[in-house]
Amino acid sequence: MKNKTNQWTAANIPQRNDGLAVITGSTEGIGYEDALALSSAGWAVIIMGRNAQKGSDAIAKIREINPNAKVSFEKIDLADLSSIKAFASRMTSKGQAIDLLINNAGVMTPPKKLETADRFELQFGTNHIGHFALTAQLLPLLRKAPDARVVTVSSVANRAGKIYFNDLQSETSYSPMKAYSQAKLANLMFALELQRQSEKHGWGITSMAAHPGVSRTNLLITGAGRWSGPGIMRTFLPFLFQPPSQGALPTLYAATSPEAKGGFYYGPDKLGETRGFPAIAKIPAQAEDVHVSLELWNISKKLARVEF
Repeated sequence: MKNKTNQWTAANIPQRNDGLAVITGSTEGIGYEDALALSSAGWAVIIMGRNAQKGSDAIAKIREINPNAKVSFEKIDLADLSSIKAFASRMTSKGQAIDLLINNAGVMTPPKKLETADRFELQFGTNHIGHFALTAQLLPLLRKAPDARVVTVSSVANRAGKIYFNDLQSETSYSPMKAYSQAKLANLMFALELQRQSEKHGWGITSMAAHPGVSRTNLLITGAGRWSGPGIMRTFLPFLFQPPSQGALPTLYAATSPEAKGGFYYGPDKLGETRGFPAIAKIPAQAEDVHVSLELWNISKKLARVEF
């Protein structure tokens, strides 16, 4: 495959009448667009979030567009390991194979340092550890599917990221963007390491990463705040941001295209990967370090209290 994907859109998603997709952070933004596109292509979709009202609103919006959509809502808080475990237990008791897991939910640059229920810095704890724990606990159900995929959503912010093993939880000092970049680098490294582990252990799971470029979601406003620099840009200069439906395309490409490959990273193809159509994205050098990736994997297993 060339770097370009020839202006691939949601219309290119192969239709299927089976297949279960689980999408975190899917009551709005990129995750909602993923849920809408997949359910329109015949997938059964589990929308996930902390707010049941937002979940039912999202389902109503999808059913307005596609009355036959197979969508349901599951409550989960990725900032709480006990909530993740409870969700995984509910899924395990049903025993249904999961064909697709999209690790999409995210917290972005809260101005003050916040912590998860398990005392992790909120961005690292939610964006990385929460998804790490979820993927580990859903692994048996993913392995039941004939060709399961896990797509983990990263960000162009990972280019400035570094894994601070001596201060993963920003205890020494907290910088919102530094913590966010670390978490998003961890997302990418997790996706690449999950592919290596799957190949090594014969799990039969394909793992990829994707990023949405710069998209017009509420992540900036709810995270950094409306009157932060990024929040002001998002509010008053919306033309700098592509719509969420466009930002969702790299994730959807990774999730459904027969051309998408394990261990690859997908993003938009224009203006330094900030907008456009899905293409192979550039992996920053620090994400290619397999020793750091493995160390992060092993530490994350301890923090998330899971085994793969």
